[in-house]
Amino acid sequence: MIQVGIFTGYFPYDLAQTAARIRALDFNTVQLDVSFKDMDLSTNALDSAIAKKIRDTFRNNNLPICCISGYTNLVHPVPEKRKANLDHLRQIIRYANELGSPYVISETGTYHLESDWVSDPRNKTEEGYTECRDVIGELVEFARQHGVTFCVETYVNNVIGSVDETLRLFADIDHPNLGLLMDPTNYFDEHNIGAIDLTINKIFDALSDKIKIAHAKDVKLASSSVGVVMADIDGDEAHALRGVGMIELPAPGLGSLNYDLYLKRLARKYPNIPIIIEHLDETDVPRARQFIHEKLLSNGL
Repeated sequence: MIQVGIFTGYFPYDLAQTAARIRALDFNTVQLDVSFKDMDLSTNALDSAIAKKIRDTFRNNNLPICCISGYTNLVHPVPEKRKANLDHLRQIIRYANELGSPYVISETGTYHLESDWVSDPRNKTEEGYTECRDVIGELVEFARQHGVTFCVETYVNNVIGSVDETLRLFADIDHPNLGLLMDPTNYFDEHNIGAIDLTINKIFDALSDKIKIAHAKDVKLASSSVGVVMADIDGDEAHALRGVGMIELPAPGLGSLNYDLYLKRLARKYPNIPIIIEHLDETDVPRARQFIHEKLLSNGL
């Protein structure tokens, strides 16, 4: 059966309280956000002892860590900021197995100066693609050295955003230590939101063999351009994002995604894959979990 989990970052507490609250909601896996109120987890502070403490706390709560968040803008246009981003990501990769999982995930990034979620003309240039590919290639090699698989989460406004761009990346970096975080909502914009089933099938037909972990949020067309919408939650930008332009990205069950089709296509090749709920606040977690539970139950998954 597909395993249902949640990001730890939606529970902004100390380490012990975060694990206890998630366990009380009957989840059986988590995607680890390396951030807790009682711990210094900055780049230079993260070490083996801290990593093992985090891992063991979740294991003691019967919450195995299925993957680790390393989300950052890989191609930030300010060199100093890009270096800091990549240094922190490498530190997470270095200690990933001691943190509890060999899978570390990041978006590919954008050349936009002010937002990680807004497109930039340079994103879709050959120069932009080549630079992003080379950064990812270096990360994959670093991950290989540490027994880790680096997983990209594609997003339509980032350098790697479409099915074709994703296929090109995997063709250029044909390596077992590069994987894909599957989230079909990330491939939608105003041009294909009216063809949800067709787009889901296209995504899975092309990319099924690359998937390591899956996400559960939703997608729908906004009535007008919403700019960049961030929820007022105690969390980082990746967790607060709720929409860009004409596309809203709410919690699972609050949009237009065909979850029956999504879950059937996912389970066809990965019947026991973890699926991680996102884009919500703590108060909405029980509803979202029940929505996914009922969809899995009704589809025999």
